[in-house]
This record gives sequence, structure tokens and C-alpha cells, in this order.
Amino acid sequence: MWGGAQLPGAQARVFALPHCLVLRTTMPKKVKPAGAGKEEGPVPCKQVKVEPAGGPSPLNLDSPSGLFESLISPIKTETFFKEFWEQKPLLIQRDDPVLATYYQSLFRLSDLKSLCSRGMYYGRDVNVCRCVNGKKKVLNKDGKVHFLQLRKDFDQKRATIQFHQPQRFKDELWRIQEKLECYFGSLVGSNVYITPAGSQGLPPHYDDVEVFILQLEGEKHWRLYHPTVPLAREYSLEAEDRIGRPAHEFTLKPGDLLYFPRGTIHQADTPSGLAHSTHVTISTYQSSSWGDFLLDTISGLVFDTAKADVELRAGIPRQLLLQVETTAVATRKLSGFLRMLADRLEGTKELLSADMKKDFAMNRLPPYYLGDGAELSTPGGQLPGLDSTVRLQFRDHVVLTVGPDQDPSDETREKMVYVYHSLKNRRETHMMGNEETESHGLRFPLSHVDALKQIWNSSAISVKDLKLTTDEEKQSLHQ
Repeated sequence: MWGGAQLPGAQARVFALPHCLVLRTTMPKKVKPAGAGKEEGPVPCKQVKVEPAGGPSPLNLDSPSGLFESLISPIKTETFFKEFWEQKPLLIQRDDPVLATYYQSLFRLSDLKSLCSRGMYYGRDVNVCRCVNGKKKVLNKDGKVHFLQLRKDFDQKRATIQFHQPQRFKDELWRIQEKLECYFGSLVGSNVYITPAGSQGLPPHYDDVEVFILQLEGEKHWRLYHPTVPLAREYSLEAEDRIGRPAHEFTLKPGDLLYFPRGTIHQADTPSGLAHSTHVTISTYQSSSWGDFLLDTISGLVFDTAKADVELRAGIPRQLLLQVETTAVATRKLSGFLRMLADRLEGTKELLSADMKKDFAMNRLPPYYLGDGAELSTPGGQLPGLDSTVRLQFRDHVVLTVGPDQDPSDETREKMVYVYHSLKNRRETHMMGNEETESHGLRFPLSHVDALKQIWNSSAISVKDLKLTTDEEKQSLHQ
């Protein structure tokens, strides 16, 4: 357990829970102390007062960093990543009517009627389910979702409605998640959960993503448990008799935020006698571990090294693939190759992770805009000359990679520089998985990599200062 610390400028009350920090913007109710020598349920620990200094305000959407700072306010981003990210939950409870009203505007139960009229389908867009005796019961119908049937299942069967990826249709969620993708450099998805009073949608489980919960309507009672698989790489249900007692237990109200790392076991229900609950789960960092990055990097590294090292091109021993166990000779050989690759990697300054970068650029949200978006991908003004100054307009939506030429007619497979962007991505297919996507961007000879890095690293740069051999190359880079 660790004690709360005073946060300058925060209008909040801070009190510690074991392995979790809770922030409140109003005076919490007094908690009856546990009886001496008697085990009690999870309760808040000693409270530490923070002096008020200006009330919380709606999210700052001017920049990716400003958005995240306001999302977790009054916690500072440095504190968040040092003490909570991938480590332990963070609960921020607020009593701010302005923020609560803003959160409620992100998605309401009443939004479902108009959304269903646009052609939603069970399984793809909507799931209907309920937790019964610790197990998930799916109540989906076939085909298109009809609002009257959806509302009937909600009212009569006490079913939870899960709406997939609402940022496809709700502009403000698009605006939020697009900036969070810029901030994290990772895909950011979301799901809305609408649960009637006295009901629970999902049994205890853990996820393979970092989770931010925003409570939008009503109240939701949460129970969190210690992970059985820290920083899990896959989703899994957990039986009640295996997870023990909750480590944390609390109720979220509109305007509140909850964060917990992937692998955190959790379940939530809407209290009886109250209105329905609506919350949105914003998730990120799926398949974004060092292990994923290593897998993405090492194949290209082996390919390049084999071109220069004849030992890597030599054949494996006869019948090696027929062996039941790996031989000592093969193990020693592979270990030596890995050490050689590590030495090569230490000295490289090449752009790594081509596939992860490309996948991110292909599947993320386009920049938030008003209008038809034509201005995003249409250059303005005259083509630049040698004396012109150029800059990268959508830096947060561009990635640079180096890889073999993907032109099938080129048998030499020389390395090329690829510049991928998300300006033409379709918001309607974001995070839908089974939807076809395509990459957008440009390719350049490897000799252009230093000039492209110059543009990337500069707020503005003169065309004549680019690191290219001829003036023609310098001008053609922008055309």
C-alpha cells in the first residue's frame, strides 16, 4: 500500500486503496472503520486532503497531449505513466455537472433508435447479453437490429446492449479517439455498454488491452481483482471461485473515469432501484508489447543480415526437421546467430518495425475534420521550388518505414522508403476487423531516406537544404 500525495492545482480529495489511487472532487461519505480483528470487504483507506483550485472542465481537444492531460486530470501524465500505466488501477471520481453533461453527450440509450435506422447488425455492430449464474448468455437475434426488439430485450430480459466501435457514428468519440491514437501511437477502439438496473452483462474476465472507462449515464458498481495473468495477451473469462475477493469495489457516476491495465480481472453491474447505466470503454495497446515489436523487427533483420553473411545462407543439417527434439548443435548455432543479430542491431539507425507501422497507418482513424475531408489529402498552393520552405502538415498521421520493394515486377527487391498516412482512411470501418482496408502513401528510393527524415524532424525546412544529390531530386520530392 502506498499513501496519497498532494497534487498541486488539483481540485480533488485523494485517498489510497491497495495498489490503486482514487481521486474525488467532492467530500466522500464517511467510511465506517472495520472491526478490530475482523476481516471486512474492500474499503477506502486514509484520506488525504488536496486544496481546491478551480473546478474541472470538459476535455481539452486542442492537442493529443492536452486531451490526455484533461482526461486524467488532476493526475499529471508523468505520475500516471510512472505509477499506474501497466501497473495498477486509477479511479477518478468527479462531481462536476459540466463534465457529467459532456460525458452524457458522448452516447445515450436514446441514440440507439437513430443508429438502428442506419442499418445495424447483430454480432457486427451490436451484441445483446446477460450474465446468468456467472456465465455469459448471448441473446442476439439474426440479421439486422430492430430498435423495438432491442428495447424489448433490454426492458424485459434485463439484457445489456453492447455497441461496437461507436466512434464510427458519434463525432465527438471520433474526435477523442483520433487524438488518443496520435498520443499513444497505437490503435484506440471503444465499446458502449448499456445495462438496465439490477442486471449484469458480462461475467468476471480480463482483457488484452489497456482500458479507460468513462461513465456516461446512471451508475455502475465495479469489482476489480488481482490479475492471474499480468499484462495478458488475450481475453479470458475467470471463474468466481478462482479469483477470490475483490481488491477494489466502488460505484462510478457520470463524469467519473476508471483506468486499469490489461490482465486486470473485473466485473460490473447496475445497482437495483436506479436508472440504467451507460459507459464507454476506450481501449488501446493491443499487441503493442516489446515481444510484438521484436517479432516485427527480427524477420527484416535476418533477411538483411543473410544478404551479407554467407553463414546464414548455409543449409541446415540433413533431417533436422525430422528430429523430435532440437539438437545441441542446432541450439548452439541459433544462439550464435542471435548474438550476432543483437550486435548488428546495436549499431543500426535504420527504421524498424515496418509491418506494425504499416498496420497502424492502415487501420487507424483519419484526422477529425468538419466537411467532406477533401482538404486533408489535397495539397494547397503552388508546387515548391528550391527557395520554398516546406513542412509536414499531418505529422501525427504519417509513418516512415524501410522495406523491400513491393512492386512484383521488380525481381531485385531493392529496399525502398515507404511513407504511409491515414488521411484517406475510412472512419466507418475503424476497428471492425473483417472490413477490407488498404494502405495509402508514397514510396521513394532508399537514397531519399535522409531528406525524408529532415522533413519529419523539422517544423519547416528549405527545399534547397534537403540532403539529396541534385536540385531536380529536391524539387521532385514534393511533387
